[in-house]
Formats: sequence, structure tokens, C-alpha cells
Amino acid sequence: MKVLLVISLAALALAAPEGPRPTYAPAPPYHPTPAYTPAPPYRPAPAYTPAPAYRPAPAYAPPASYRPAAAYEAPPKYDFNWVVKDDYSANDYGHQESRDGYNTQGSYYVQLPDGRLQKVTYHVDGDSGYVAEVTYEGQAQYPAHQPSYHPTPSYRPTHSPSYRTTPLYHTTPSYHPTPSYHTTPSYHPTTPAYRPRPTYRPTPAYTPAPAYG
Repeated sequence: MKVLLVISLAALALAAPEGPRPTYAPAPPYHPTPAYTPAPPYRPAPAYTPAPAYRPAPAYAPPASYRPAAAYEAPPKYDFNWVVKDDYSANDYGHQESRDGYNTQGSYYVQLPDGRLQKVTYHVDGDSGYVAEVTYEGQAQYPAHQPSYHPTPSYRPTHSPSYRTTPLYHTTPSYHPTPSYHTTPSYHPTTPAYRPRPTYRPTPAYTPAPAYG
């Protein structure tokens, strides 16, 4: 049974018309995915915009409540008076003055150490200058000086001291140095000065004795 089935299939295959053979298509080239992401295209920075033109600060406007000082066009006019009196320190003096325009009057006083009161009265009227009058009140007093400090009397011993001091020390007389050194007199040589020997005189030539015949 199996043999018949195989034969039938083979016959059918041989009876079928032969069609075109499929052509070979190569595989597409491999393109790996790039791991590096390219940088975006360069875009230059926008053009520099200059700073706005300098505008100075607005002028300072004083507050509404500010009022300039009044001009002193009116003639001066004032009056003052002060006094100092301290019994503990014996200070007693004062000053008074009044002015109205170019007319000035005043006075000052001081208690002097001798008990008198010195008072000066002055006035200035226009171009008259400074005019003063000095007066004194009271009588000068000069009481005898009585020092309040009593010095302690100097100490005096009640008995003579038993201790007797050593008499003054007599020092050795001042040092007398040895008399100045006298040097040895200049050197006198004992040997007389050298005298050269007399000039050599040769013995006269020999004269032979006469011959005897």
C-alpha cells in the first residue's frame, strides 16, 4: 500500500509542468545603528546688542516740607545774662549783654581774691569803638597767712648712741710710678777701627857677588 502511494506521488511530480526556477537575491548590506549621536548643526550667537545710552539720574528735588534758611537781612538783636556763684570754691562772676542793631551795651564782673568786686561796663555805638569803664567795689583785705600744715618736729634721740663708728679710713698714698727708664748709652765698639796693612814693597833684585880671579 505504501509502495503504491509513493509511486503515485512520483508520477504526479513528473507529470507536472516545469516552472521557472526562483532567482537568488543576495541579502541586503548590513548597516549597524550608529552609537554616536552627531552634534546639532552650529548656530552662531545672535549679534551683540549694545547697552542702552546712559541717562543721568534726575536732579534731587528737596522734600516739600524743606524751607531754606531765612536771610538775615534784619539788624541783629539779642539779650543774654549768665551768673556763676559757688561759695565752696569762692567763684563769683557773671556777664550781661544786649544788642540792638549797631548799639551794644553790657557788663561783666568777677570777685577778686582780695575781697573786692571788679566790674567792667562797656558799650559800642556805631563806629565809636569799644568803650569800657572799670570800677571796684569793697575794700582790699590781706589777712596774715596761717598755714594749715604743721610739720612734724624732727626726730632727736633721747640717749647717746653706744655705737662708735670706725675712724675714717686713711688710704694708701697715691702711687708713685718708677722713674722713667734711662736707656743704655749708644754702643762704643772696643776694637779700634780697622787699619789696612802698608802697601807691599818687593825686595830689590839680587846683585851677584863679584867673581874673584
